[in-house]
Amino acid sequence: MVARAGVQFAVQGGVTEARVLAAEICADLRNGEMLDSSFERRAAPLDSRDRRWMQELVYGMLRRRARLDAILSSRVRGGLARLDPDLIDLLRLGVDQLLYMGSVPAYAAIAQTVELAKRRHGIGASKLANAVLRRVDREREDLAVQVDGDEVDQLALEYSHPRWIIARWLDRFGRSETVKLLQTNNTEPPLIARPYGIVREQLEATLEAAGVRVADAPLVADSLELQGAAALTELGAYKQGLFFIQDPASTLVARYAAISPGVTVADLCAAPGGKSLEMTRVAGAVVASDRSQTRLQRVIANVKRLDARDVLAFVGDARHPAVRPVDVVLIDVPCTGTGTFRRHPDARWRLRPSDLAVMTNLQRAICRGAARVVKPGGLLIYSTCSIEPEENEEQVATFLKEHPDFVLEPPPSGEIPEEVLDSGFLRVLPQRHGTDGAFAARLRRAVR
Repeated sequence: MVARAGVQFAVQGGVTEARVLAAEICADLRNGEMLDSSFERRAAPLDSRDRRWMQELVYGMLRRRARLDAILSSRVRGGLARLDPDLIDLLRLGVDQLLYMGSVPAYAAIAQTVELAKRRHGIGASKLANAVLRRVDREREDLAVQVDGDEVDQLALEYSHPRWIIARWLDRFGRSETVKLLQTNNTEPPLIARPYGIVREQLEATLEAAGVRVADAPLVADSLELQGAAALTELGAYKQGLFFIQDPASTLVARYAAISPGVTVADLCAAPGGKSLEMTRVAGAVVASDRSQTRLQRVIANVKRLDARDVLAFVGDARHPAVRPVDVVLIDVPCTGTGTFRRHPDARWRLRPSDLAVMTNLQRAICRGAARVVKPGGLLIYSTCSIEPEENEEQVATFLKEHPDFVLEPPPSGEIPEEVLDSGFLRVLPQRHGTDGAFAARLRRAVR
């Protein structure tokens, strides 16, 4: 172990284990793996301090990637395009430590990155990394980057988002609100705890006794924002199943559904299981299915930890639901996830404009499958974590046109805050509400 700025790190052959694993996570992302799953797998051997440090580094680098690339491009002869993608990621990680991680001395950021480059790419790459990082360090007071472009290019650089996404948001929200959205996306999201089998006041007292500071969560009065919880899974309240983590936007989807006591709910895109758990507070039974066996394991783990009764989890394709018609069907469909960029900073770089068409086609197929298993008089709850109209109100309009026996039915008054109710839809926006983005439509099937 070595200590730097009061923080200890495990060292592997001259490079801290956290940095080695950060480089591996970047490689996983280039190979198509999602950040969350890669991070959880790679971070497993780390203690809580190293895990937190690595998360700050990797997630922070992804939130600042465009600006890091601009700084590097002007200091790498011939530009970044000539370099191996893995080496580019190492340089990004190194510059991020130099400029944005106050706990890392400059000499450590440079020496560790140089050694990593040597181990992964040889002596030539290590010399390049050394020269580039030392230059960045020398010029850290004068790293202004000139943008020869329009407003979209300027915002793309300043807030590190793809140009095509910013252009869409400017058209819809205008400059002021778009800037606020971009700023929100570049902040670290808080941990929000949902009490389970215990009231908020009891959970608050339990957490505070364990040294965890808590605060009110936005929009949902009985949720708690956790502050200073470095090792969440080590908390006694977590192990005892007294809470689960859920952003208020997701909680509001379940509140918006406003299901009747005792009904049977089929959650057809259930992973990671938070909405299924919310439904158990009122439902008589919840059938939770997901197409991914791996993702379904998260549902099962949550159900087991919280001792949630009346939940049946199984692998199933929402386009072809293997359930009988039920009272309520929830489809939290796969989407572009543009409402969760602060939580998933890799998503902004993974998405392509063509993904909107791919996702909307998949969503339409899921809607058709789900409609078949809603009882007459029952409810279909359609939801996304997207803020794009093609995946939200336009998708609902298409569904209602194809299924005239369904109608949009707003929830009863008082179920959710008026500020997130929009023409009968649930609409939660990061820049307005300080939460993830979410959309939902409550669709009632006519009684024959």
